[in-house]
Amino acid sequence: MSQSAQLQTFYEDYYNDEVAKKRTITAVQTVDHIQKICGSSLGRILDVGAGDGAVLQEIERRKIATSIEAVEISSSGIERINSRNLTTLVRAQSFDGYKLPYTDKEFDIALSIHVLEHVEHERLFLRELGRVAKSVFIEVPLEHTFRLDRSIALGKPFGHINHYTFERFLSVLETSGLTPDKSRVFSNSLPYEQHVGGQAKGAIKHTIRSGALKVAPRLAPKMFVYLAAALCR
Repeated sequence: MSQSAQLQTFYEDYYNDEVAKKRTITAVQTVDHIQKICGSSLGRILDVGAGDGAVLQEIERRKIATSIEAVEISSSGIERINSRNLTTLVRAQSFDGYKLPYTDKEFDIALSIHVLEHVEHERLFLRELGRVAKSVFIEVPLEHTFRLDRSIALGKPFGHINHYTFERFLSVLETSGLTPDKSRVFSNSLPYEQHVGGQAKGAIKHTIRSGALKVAPRLAPKMFVYLAAALCR
């Protein structure tokens, strides 16, 4: 079975009420990152690997897109997207993980949020995003820390097959024909850390990780997992 087929099987019924709260919290921090790097006027958006549409709903709430389209490999994800009744959503449709059913430069920006770490053929995927959009925004977890074996073990059940340092992330983009215009490393938000770790533990983790990133921005990602985002032209 191909990697894309394995992912489709895994995520077929993944998007349900149990994961909805976490995805709502992560959507808020994701759109914060998008606005910090891309600004607040995104035009026509394509979200590739849109999940359950939580990011799209947050984008619509902030009124930063003129229209949005979504592609997703999971039927449960597409159902969730459609159930949100987004007024700026043109359509949500399935795709095979690589081929996008759009013409060249049809969109102002293509988004791919926490998808690339799942993709078997990263460069094929990225080149297709670059084909259909004038700009591409990518976000991934930086899991290639000094405890890489732990990152692999924790990510494997969720289909994480690529593990990035910030430098490797940028290299993959550049060798896919994309030119990173703006890029940045982020720590997870306080609400996210408290959701996954509890109020007290989450607050401590957030303080340590965000503080380390400010004091030692090159060293911190070797110690802790962060998020990397880039806007490519």
